Amino acid sequence: MSGILPIVSAYCLHVGEEPALGGSRGVGNIFLGNCNAACVYCQNFEISQRPGHEVAYEVSTARLADIMLELAAGGAASIGFVSPSHFAAQVIEAVDIAAARGLSLPLIYNSNGYDSVATLRMLEGVFDIYLPDLRYASAAAAAKYSGLPGYPRIARAAIREMARQVGLRLVFGDDGLVKRGLIIRLLVLPNDISGTEESLSWIAEDLGTEVSISVMSQYYPANRAQDFPELARGVTLEEYDRVVRAVDSLGFSNGWVQEFASGEQYRPDFSDRRMPFKSSV
Repeated sequence: MSGILPIVSAYCLHVGEEPALGGSRGVGNIFLGNCNAACVYCQNFEISQRPGHEVAYEVSTARLADIMLELAAGGAASIGFVSPSHFAAQVIEAVDIAAARGLSLPLIYNSNGYDSVATLRMLEGVFDIYLPDLRYASAAAAAKYSGLPGYPRIARAAIREMARQVGLRLVFGDDGLVKRGLIIRLLVLPNDISGTEESLSWIAEDLGTEVSISVMSQYYPANRAQDFPELARGVTLEEYDRVVRAVDSLGFSNGWVQEFASGEQYRPDFSDRRMPFKSSV
């Protein structure tokens, strides 16, 4: 549960996003606390699934605007909001404040894809880049492992709306970085739980193969994944290779396929949240 104030669990210059989003400068990512999903394997579970703890990181919208400007002053190529769905209205208010104070960087909406079309229409003209997950092709899997009923239908509708707003082709600036567009992320899960090949087929048929995709191999059994035998291991090379072959066979030509490597090397660390205070309203 979240209250009226946005929760900023951490913020930093992050160079781990797709290369065309931050380049060597990095994306100024703002990690919003809590989440509208409850993934049993969440890599960020320390900040996404402990609302009683995260309430200590509530901030005013004015402070959220300050954070955007601080990241911009630190050299960020863009500002990214990670898991913003449940704080959309507060983010809009903070962006208005920051823009009035000179913020002009591209804004990234980085969500798990479980967004209502009504909320996204409220965001039209605010965000330049949409970076949604398309996590599951199966509604049953989404409900079981992430507590997201109806996920494929809702996420696909959301992605269609995102595409309507910003288009299918990425727009690049003179610096070679993305200024506007849509990138769909697909995290491959073991035992084909994600149904990634089916999701790729849907993207190709519904949106077309010119849209940019980002296929990710970084899964590892975090949080409560060990309680589910089918999720208690990493993705195998064979499983990942099937997805890569699907990308090629369907004709996708824009985006990124993460090099296969054990997800064990990816360990988010929120010990330094850069937020050593309790903000006042």
